Amino acid sequence: MTPRENAHNHISAPVDTQVPDRVWQGFGERVAGFDFLVMNEREVRAGAGILFLLGMVGFMVAFTTGVYSLAQDFIFIFLADMLVRIFVSPKYSPSLALGRLAVYHQRPEWVSARPKRFAWTIGYVLALATCFAFGQLQAPMWVVFSMCGLCLGMLFLETAFGICVGCVLQQRFSKKKPELCPGDSCNYVPKRKRASEVRG
Repeated sequence: MTPRENAHNHISAPVDTQVPDRVWQGFGERVAGFDFLVMNEREVRAGAGILFLLGMVGFMVAFTTGVYSLAQDFIFIFLADMLVRIFVSPKYSPSLALGRLAVYHQRPEWVSARPKRFAWTIGYVLALATCFAFGQLQAPMWVVFSMCGLCLGMLFLETAFGICVGCVLQQRFSKKKPELCPGDSCNYVPKRKRASEVRG
């Protein structure tokens, strides 16, 4: 059985099968049946939802009251979380740990770990730039809000629709394509698009 077929079984098999051993190896998990490091997409989306909730609270408080302390706290929390994910291990990320706990009783949905690192690097750079604009540059608040809004928008797309913007960019521009994308989007071709290609 190929890794992609194995992943499909883990996502959609109606009857529970033997759960593979999961061993964290730096950035990602080594799981039986895959010859590349993977991550559980359900955990990642849950972690994104937690960060999105925290960010929206801080953002709305700042927008409605002019008190920016919660927004500042979120930026630092987000920055620290991305720092741990990228340079230590996703295993120790607080948001992913909470997400892992939230979806503990759900069947894992394995995806390639490599695109996630690229996506989180984008988030880390964006948060770092926001901190710099907010603190050192004393940028206008609309600039800071725009940068925060972009970050929150990316979190919302991932947690609500399973669309990882950074993963899409990595898939499009990287020489080495990801082995397995969320929803198998790097291989799946919608029926309507297939039909149009046939007619063309």
